[in-house]
Amino acid sequence: MEAGRVYNFNPGPATLPLEVLKEAQAEFLNFNNSGMSILEISHRAPQYAAVHEKAKQDIKELMGLGDDYEVLFCQGGASQQFAMIPLNFATKEHPGSYVLSGSFAEKAYKEAEHLGVGEIVASSKETGYHHVPQQSELKIDRNAAYVHVCYNNTIYGTEYHYIPETNGVPLFADMSSDMLSRPIDFHKFDFIYAGVQKNLGPAGVVLVVAKKSLLENSPESLPTMFRYSTFYKKDSLYNTPPAFCIYMVGKVAAWIKSQGGLEEMARRNERKAKVVYDAIDSSNGFYRGHADKDSRSFMNVTFRLPSEELEKKFIAEALTHQLSGVKGHRSVGGMRASIYNAMPYEGAVALADFMEKFRKENA
Repeated sequence: MEAGRVYNFNPGPATLPLEVLKEAQAEFLNFNNSGMSILEISHRAPQYAAVHEKAKQDIKELMGLGDDYEVLFCQGGASQQFAMIPLNFATKEHPGSYVLSGSFAEKAYKEAEHLGVGEIVASSKETGYHHVPQQSELKIDRNAAYVHVCYNNTIYGTEYHYIPETNGVPLFADMSSDMLSRPIDFHKFDFIYAGVQKNLGPAGVVLVVAKKSLLENSPESLPTMFRYSTFYKKDSLYNTPPAFCIYMVGKVAAWIKSQGGLEEMARRNERKAKVVYDAIDSSNGFYRGHADKDSRSFMNVTFRLPSEELEKKFIAEALTHQLSGVKGHRSVGGMRASIYNAMPYEGAVALADFMEKFRKENA
């Protein structure tokens, strides 16, 4: 581990590849011999245009998508997409169908419900969001505008390990916390979006990857910046984009490619997750995982200790071992270790070793 740094298990903003941070640091004052920082260059300048286009190309290449899909860079966080999606695509006659699997899936549904164009087709809320609803639980209306899922649930530590079959209804997915973490048949999704601050870059940009046919026309009744067609037709350059954030996302995408692509990310992420889940499963009940085993996330490992007092002690002592950001979300408590693409295997091992040490001292 680099001197002075910690293993950062925060859920977002989250850890970034050290190589990427060093690259950005090295060219921060003089990007591409422009005499300016990337923070200063015009978004209309050719130096930035090259960054913008390469980021799009690398993302589509990693996802294995062709010219029928487009990459957009939006703002407002995934939370703004919760509203933009029903505004652009749903009506009272053709509502959006939502699968509730955690807090953010629920928030997305509530925006559609507020607009009078949302319906719930499955939910695991009643059982504490311990699992993601399975295919047999989905009651999809063929008249729906889309089916919306949150593919990885950061707060509860659950993740989809299958792609829902929607019988022809467009499939929309919030992939904020597991985007580009493993190979998926992305062609089965019509619209994907991700706030990048969890697994792809710094806060400030939302990545949208969607079929062009969905992006070409938005309701004219919507304000300009709430139409996906505005971003599509103007290449996400209608107004000044979050250029530095896009630059960083592009660097992370290039880093993923250089490391071996999504297959290698999946191999690493499964290996890291196994180390931490094994520490939970071998603890004789001292650590209690929140997620059902068949819904466990490779990105966010959530667990509880025997008491809140021990949890507070765990958090404080973890920091003395250079393990930062392990506190769970305030709505559920406990612990959460976010082990995104950029978390090295050594970080997962260090956390597991500390968990065993803490258990022996406090059981």
